[in-house]
Amino acid sequence: MLKQRLITALILAPLVLCGVFLLPPTEFSLFFAFIILLAAWEWANLSSITQQFLRVTYAASIAVVLYFVLVNVSVQWVLAVSVMWWVIASLFVLSYPATVVFWKYKWVKCLIGFVVLLPMWKALVFIRSAEFLLLEDLNTLWLIFYMLLLVWIADTGAYFAGKAWGKSKLAPNVSPGKSWAGAWGGIVAVILLAVISSLIIGLSSVMALQLILITIITAAVSIMGDLTESMFKRQRGIKDSSNMLPGHGGVLDRIDSLVAAIPVFVFSLITLGWVS
Repeated sequence: MLKQRLITALILAPLVLCGVFLLPPTEFSLFFAFIILLAAWEWANLSSITQQFLRVTYAASIAVVLYFVLVNVSVQWVLAVSVMWWVIASLFVLSYPATVVFWKYKWVKCLIGFVVLLPMWKALVFIRSAEFLLLEDLNTLWLIFYMLLLVWIADTGAYFAGKAWGKSKLAPNVSPGKSWAGAWGGIVAVILLAVISSLIIGLSSVMALQLILITIITAAVSIMGDLTESMFKRQRGIKDSSNMLPGHGGVLDRIDSLVAAIPVFVFSLITLGWVS
């Protein structure tokens, strides 16, 4: 299993980075739209839709709404809705299973899938063509790389801290393997990332503090993204969103932290006036 995970990771990570740095804007948006549609196909299963035709139909409906959102809805509105959803999702996770009654119905979970998946794509498409207003020499592609690195480092820090000190469980009814020590380990790791990045880029003290704050918030939300998918899988009675990626489960299992982290990070950048 570990060998499969490593091989898959060594293939996926360069593929994603090539998609970020090498593709022009239109192809970039299509590349990540494809990832979102694969995740949508898996989300249909989380929503208790088992027939393949209906799962494909759900993914196709996501594609239609992706286009509508791209053309007609401002990024600020989409990301504001996403931020509100992740606040609600955090409450659901921390009070699970008492709050299952609010979202256990198939149609509710299908609607939630739109709020979970669409904002990540909208945020990526926006930031790919945005202008960094505060540092002329910094391309926004590096902000995308920073977001990805943030989530990967948070996961890694949480894993090792959890292994070493993880006794007190973070959300035992949702994911018994997650601990408070792991969460704090991930937060400490990303604070170091923010500090080192600030020094390398040459940010002012104010901007460095802003980056650290945004990074902490994003890392915390990324943990909730992971736990939220775990909550839906537990209620559905499945271990992985699919078996599409050997050793890793499904696409949704790989991006569950990113679908939460990226919209919140980009929303924070817009709110602070870093990008336009």
